[in-house]
Amino acid sequence: MKKPEVTGFYEERSGSVQYVVADPASGDCLIIDPVLDYDEKSGATAQIEARRLLKFIADKGYRLTRILDTHPHADHLSAAAWLKQETGAPTGIGAKVTSVQELWKRFYNLPDFPADGSQWDQLYHDGDSFLLGDIPARVMFSPGHTLASVTYVIGDAAFVHDTLFMPDSGTARADFPGGSAQALWSSIQAILALPDETRIFTGHDYRQGGRAEAWQSSVAEQRSHNIHMSKLLTEEAFVAAREARDATLPMPKLILHALQVNINAGQLPEPEADGRRYLKIPLDLLKAPW
Repeated sequence: MKKPEVTGFYEERSGSVQYVVADPASGDCLIIDPVLDYDEKSGATAQIEARRLLKFIADKGYRLTRILDTHPHADHLSAAAWLKQETGAPTGIGAKVTSVQELWKRFYNLPDFPADGSQWDQLYHDGDSFLLGDIPARVMFSPGHTLASVTYVIGDAAFVHDTLFMPDSGTARADFPGGSAQALWSSIQAILALPDETRIFTGHDYRQGGRAEAWQSSVAEQRSHNIHMSKLLTEEAFVAAREARDATLPMPKLILHALQVNINAGQLPEPEADGRRYLKIPLDLLKAPW
């Protein structure tokens, strides 16, 4: 398998990992899961992280060819729309995003919102392929964490979003609207069926036990050492443990802020008559922490 150059950029506020993936031979690169800076206390937005990605690309002399999200994120706002505006590079996401749009447009009472995926330039179906320079890439539909999650397999590197964490942190929650622990189990089995040497790049890291942030492992390491997959060896046991764990977790603090932006490909709401943009927060929709 060809080996792309992968550079991860850790975003402190949400524990997110953004990626620049490059074919050094051709100079082509793409971005996966870029973060738009957002402070929920002040409502301020910025492009600090996105500009960091662009500076890296410029310093390396690469050409940005795609801006990809693995799913509509619940813990940060996507910077895909801003990056497209700045660079002209096309955006992409899994085709099942339309199911997420249908679900959340009802939650936000947005009857006129187009839930057809037209906000992105490319919708990827399971098995779709493309090239990063001369490196082959393909898309795996990986539902469970969300209805729309996909894995991008680029050469020997698999970008598994919030399906698998680092081995010491286990697997992602599956209790968001549209999530499914059963589907998550199946998606993980497909990822772990990739060749042992496949590099696994996860979408988040929460510094388990106080260690430094980390985001790269391998299929072999995940199969042998993932604290969930190496011990919960049956679907029944995994689903029971995952659902019990999820029942104890609070909702991400930005889920209601982020989804209305991220189902719109990272585009912020249009300014209103006073020139300001406003987010809409539905009350009494999700489970409470008490």
